Amino acid sequence: MQYKLENPIHGSIGKEKYVCTIEWRNGKFISDEPPSVGGNDTGPDPFSLLLSSLAACKLITLRMYIDRKGWEIERIAINANMYQEKNETNTTIIDCDLLFISPVTEEQKLRLMEIAKNCPISKILQGDIKVRIFGFREGDAKTIKYANEEITVLWKPEFCQHSTRCWTQLPQVFKPKDRKWIDPNGAPADRIQEQVLRCPSGALLFKYNEEKIPIESDTAT
Repeated sequence: MQYKLENPIHGSIGKEKYVCTIEWRNGKFISDEPPSVGGNDTGPDPFSLLLSSLAACKLITLRMYIDRKGWEIERIAINANMYQEKNETNTTIIDCDLLFISPVTEEQKLRLMEIAKNCPISKILQGDIKVRIFGFREGDAKTIKYANEEITVLWKPEFCQHSTRCWTQLPQVFKPKDRKWIDPNGAPADRIQEQVLRCPSGALLFKYNEEKIPIESDTAT
């Protein structure tokens, strides 16, 4: 597994309705709801953000294609909106209207419409999407220890939410098909620490050993 973003999108909300601070790799912005649902319209609402992502992706994809072709098309635009059909599956329809502000030929229009259909965000939205939710848990639970002389990895099976980040991102250490599935000798301690900190559930923890611990000390507590 390799995430698309090196650092995840981080969102937070306080008591003010319904102002969310969204942080990305190069800054932050506000998302809010319109007054009709109790917000103050201080930023784009989630539906607008979804459509903005799609519109931006289509425009960027088109600009890349135009530049690669060497076409003299100075400016294009797009309008995006959505509605839902009330049926058994509650089908969502997203309409994107390309606006050819600069002169283009009919052949170019047809080709650009085809290219716009296949932008990366469109492929994601029309593909097999799964949205997963994880929450970090704390507290007492059965804990199994896997140790070498430098680091101890602690695993709380009850807390595991199966994000698969551990074994897909550091398979040298985390081996779910093995009975003794964590091998602390499979990678340097700092790399193991980095991976354990990515666990979203609290099922994996670590500690550096103050004293040398026998390797066979993989025990449950």
